[in-house]
Amino acid sequence: MLKGLRVLDLTWVLGGPYAGQLLSQLGAEVIKVESPAGDPARAIPPHFFHGDSSFFLSVNRGKAGVAIDLKTEPGLEAFYDLVRVSDAVIYGYAPDVPKRLGIDYETLRGIKRDICVGQLIGLHDGDGYERAPAYDLIAQALGGVMSITGNEGGPPARVGYQIADLAGGAFLATAVCAALAGRTPEEGGHVQVSLLDCQLALLTWQAQNHFVSGVCPGPQGSRSPMTVPSEVFATADGRYLAVSPTGTKFWESFCRLIGLPELVDDPRFATRSARLENVDELSRLISGRLAMRPSQEWLERFAAERVPVAPVLTVPEAVRQPVARLRDMVEEVPHPDAGDSLEFLGNPFKYEDSAFLRYPPAIGEHTAEVLSELCGYDHERISELQAIGAIGVKR
Repeated sequence: MLKGLRVLDLTWVLGGPYAGQLLSQLGAEVIKVESPAGDPARAIPPHFFHGDSSFFLSVNRGKAGVAIDLKTEPGLEAFYDLVRVSDAVIYGYAPDVPKRLGIDYETLRGIKRDICVGQLIGLHDGDGYERAPAYDLIAQALGGVMSITGNEGGPPARVGYQIADLAGGAFLATAVCAALAGRTPEEGGHVQVSLLDCQLALLTWQAQNHFVSGVCPGPQGSRSPMTVPSEVFATADGRYLAVSPTGTKFWESFCRLIGLPELVDDPRFATRSARLENVDELSRLISGRLAMRPSQEWLERFAAERVPVAPVLTVPEAVRQPVARLRDMVEEVPHPDAGDSLEFLGNPFKYEDSAFLRYPPAIGEHTAEVLSELCGYDHERISELQAIGAIGVKR
């Protein structure tokens, strides 16, 4: 995978750090470069573990932590020394900031010819958009996803997690991998990812439907706009089942298992187009039948014939379901100082010798170690830089 490659992660808050964590999960050595004051995400409420926000902890595993003040000349020189021994740099500043800081691609390629730079921005890097605010909610709003999320006739709704930030991070990690794959000894690469671009890209078939038909998509709750039945139904015990028996075989089995075999030959529901046209009536019939029994009883029936039906799980249920444990998607990681452990989400990439990521770094936890081992700084120079505030070192 990315073993043997070193990435300097200057990102902060969520999207960029998520990209850095993905690169770490793919095997890269990732060094988180913060200001001595630290990533603001460390202080985001409401939940904390040994002083760090759960928000920060969620996207910074597997990284070494270095604190450098890029606004000081000695700090910037220390960063340049790290660039000389690295393969890629990622950051998420406003588009005009990297050049002002002296870390734009043209400057960094002058320091190391084959350096790759991945840049995450909000909207666009020109035409008056350079300083436009682009928080996750803003990107969701501008990207169209809020207009198709929620219940029909209801107000626009945000996706339940930060889909704009996280998608931006996933796209950024992908782009950096491509830049690293395509670089030569003489040239690296610069790739830019916009949060808004990523949201628009994720519209995929909804946008294509509009391009073809001219129709404006709207929210439909859990219901699919093109496959019927494919939505969520309540059961007798107040739980919900996600039901999607697509294909003739599954549709026929589903109708038989819920005790309505006559639906198969009913002209209102006999074809996919007919079911789509009569979706409200079909949903009413299915809803009434599924409400007659508890969820587990239905699940056992459907599982016996592999009909695509699943329980709607809460977050605690999702991370504790057996398959999540079988896939190592929850890992327990000890705190490096306190001794107690905390659960984290595991690595979604499964490959030979995939790394178990260490606990997220404290501010400046590895500054002295990294500058010493990678850049040859001696104890005296590190102490001098620390004394003038150019770097931060964990005490």
